Amino acid sequence: MKKVTMQQIADALGLSKYAVSKALAGKEGVSPQTREKIIDTATRLGYFKQQRTVRGHEEKSRPSTTEQEVWGRDKQTVAVLMPNIRLQTMDSTFWSMIVYGIGNALSRRGLGMLILTEQTPEGFERLLKPDSLLGVIGVGEVTTSMLLEIKRLGLPFVLTDHEDPLVPSDTVFASNIDSMSMITGHLWALGHRSFWFLGEMRYSRSFTDRWIGFRKALEDNGLDIRPANNQLALTSTDHSANFALLQEKISEYTDNGEPLPTAWVCANDEIALAALEALQASGMSVPNVISVTGFDNIEESGRAAIPLTTVNVDKERLGERAVSALLDRISEPGRPFEKINLACDLVIRSSTGSPNK
Repeated sequence: MKKVTMQQIADALGLSKYAVSKALAGKEGVSPQTREKIIDTATRLGYFKQQRTVRGHEEKSRPSTTEQEVWGRDKQTVAVLMPNIRLQTMDSTFWSMIVYGIGNALSRRGLGMLILTEQTPEGFERLLKPDSLLGVIGVGEVTTSMLLEIKRLGLPFVLTDHEDPLVPSDTVFASNIDSMSMITGHLWALGHRSFWFLGEMRYSRSFTDRWIGFRKALEDNGLDIRPANNQLALTSTDHSANFALLQEKISEYTDNGEPLPTAWVCANDEIALAALEALQASGMSVPNVISVTGFDNIEESGRAAIPLTTVNVDKERLGERAVSALLDRISEPGRPFEKINLACDLVIRSSTGSPNK
């Protein structure tokens, strides 16, 4: 197998060999975006997976010297911390796809991944050998005590879909505020003028940002939004409980002769699916009477009896970007922390329409 050289990587990208050398060595002078392109191209060309012959046998080479300078000679594993709380499990089609993206990005770079659900700092150090870890990626909510322990151990870390005001770090989020503003604006354009936000804004940072985006879209159009009138505090932890509460609320409005809001903007797809079921069980037509939107575009949203209009979050890309952010932090430990927001797409399906006049 012909050896892939730095010059070939440079030619493929239209860069100098010097720039490629600096990027692979983790030295300053190359932007994070350029470094990511160089590493991705090097991976695609097989630079990190070249074969060599040792004592008459062909085996995979270890990472190159320049790669080891970036990551450390004995540190080739990243711990993925995903506490088994709420719906943060590998059974979730949201969280599992983020972990899948992390795994793919690490594999392309010849690195390993270890998933840990331990929630206590004592357990973290007992189960792992911190000195052998390259770094940590948190997926979803991680406790402050755990983050403080990771920081105490001197491990670089990045958080995905979570941030902690007491423990600053690099974070990777979907663009929650802008995306929720976009889907709320879509409902406004359809003619809706009465809105409900379904989600407890304090449940997570993402829910808080989505509430802000919801408010922004409506206040920009002149509506006075107040939590007491325009929010129904639901979480995504218990589908049956959300379904029961929504049925109760629907009955409360209809018994009092009050019109329900025609646009139900849900903080995520799990809540939106419960809303669709509650409306159907109560004989309320969707979208002729009520329009419902979600957020995340999990697999179930497209398979619902009434396919759900939602915001598509590129969950794999969230994981991949977290890996890039971690490697950037390792290469430049002194640079300012970054909050990375990935743009999302609006997916229009059958659960939304113009309000019935």
